[in-house]
Amino acid sequence: MCKWILTNGASAFSHLPCCCLLLLFLVSSVPVTCHDLGQDTLSPEATNSSSSSSSSFPSSFSSPSSAGRHVRSYNHLQGDVRKRKLYSYNKYFLKIEKNGKVSGTKKENCPFSILEITSVEIGVVAVKSIKSNYYLAMNKKGKVYGSKEFNSDCKLKERIEENGYNTYASLNWKHNGRQMFVALNGRGTTKRGQKTRRKNTSAHFLPMVVMS
Repeated sequence: MCKWILTNGASAFSHLPCCCLLLLFLVSSVPVTCHDLGQDTLSPEATNSSSSSSSSFPSSFSSPSSAGRHVRSYNHLQGDVRKRKLYSYNKYFLKIEKNGKVSGTKKENCPFSILEITSVEIGVVAVKSIKSNYYLAMNKKGKVYGSKEFNSDCKLKERIEENGYNTYASLNWKHNGRQMFVALNGRGTTKRGQKTRRKNTSAHFLPMVVMS
């Protein structure tokens, strides 16, 4: 019986018109052709979209590390003057009184806490109380004080830390090779530079814009 079915099927297939055979061949080849065309047309679009999306951002956003370097270098602030309050992580506003004493205050409207931050060179600033006209300074012994005149003690390295706060380290003075930072303790008094570290939150300050 199987032999009969195969024989008759083959004979029936051989009697089909040539046009039918051609039609069957074309129908069977259409999906393959469409699939190939789909790949050819979609690939360039995918390539273009990926390249355009990456090129639509500035080069400084190319990687987190490069973005971090741009933020911390303060290149765009060279020669800039900013009117700010420095709000410490310990919730004190840094102030420089008319006698040159540096400390922290909880009073938001304290006039001695309104500061002028001036970039003297790349990454280096001078901080001055507008009311008292004293500069924030640190001597070689790590003592934080107010200086009536601008000198080498008044040059501070400004840097944005990972938590978004700023640190201010003496440019010219170090203790045993370590940087010394301006810092306020939990009582709002200044700390000796020798007792500070970059990661200590007592040395972290948030610059707040002063509306004139």
